[in-house]
Amino acid sequence: MYERFGKRGLDLLAAAAALLLLAPVMAAVALLVLWRLGRPVMFVQLRAGRGGRPFRMFKFRSMAEGDAPDAARLDGFGRRLRASGLDELPQLVNVLRGEMSLVGPRPLPLSYLHHYSARQAQRLRVRPGILGPGVAAGRNAVPWAARLELGAEYAGRPPTLARDIGLALRSLLVWATGRGGSAPGHATMPAFRGGEGEEGGPSR
Repeated sequence: MYERFGKRGLDLLAAAAALLLLAPVMAAVALLVLWRLGRPVMFVQLRAGRGGRPFRMFKFRSMAEGDAPDAARLDGFGRRLRASGLDELPQLVNVLRGEMSLVGPRPLPLSYLHHYSARQAQRLRVRPGILGPGVAAGRNAVPWAARLELGAEYAGRPPTLARDIGLALRSLLVWATGRGGSAPGHATMPAFRGGEGEEGGPSR
């Protein structure tokens, strides 16, 4: 019942309520990004949605523009913004548009699609989420193989309200503590290139 009717309805209600309640926070973050990094305030990137369909995912920008490596474009402000998870709040709009869910595997770049194993590709059976198994496990601190397996495992079981609430609370705790903002030894996260135990990319 939750899978067929409740999950999408809850996504709509919760995302709309969150956008209203967090509007002052989002406005403040937008002004800070404008002050520290300039325009554009938003980072927009094509990501793979349910069934691998592309959609434009929204985030607050956390890095300077340019072609330099992430480490050169990410300053202390950007690191704190990414660690807090506040850069992800614009994805509430993606939830309202039906491209994402509040809880699900994180949406990854389209270029990763051809690197997935058959097992890893099972994560595409559900809408990607703002919160979810990968975030709850530690975000970018978790190796790619483990994170993709968590996504496949989530997609392979019928969603339940209790499990989604549990994942959401654990994900919010990770955000609150600032864990997993980057992979160990990296400014962000190296790109996923397939294979067992590979490292991985702009995953959040």
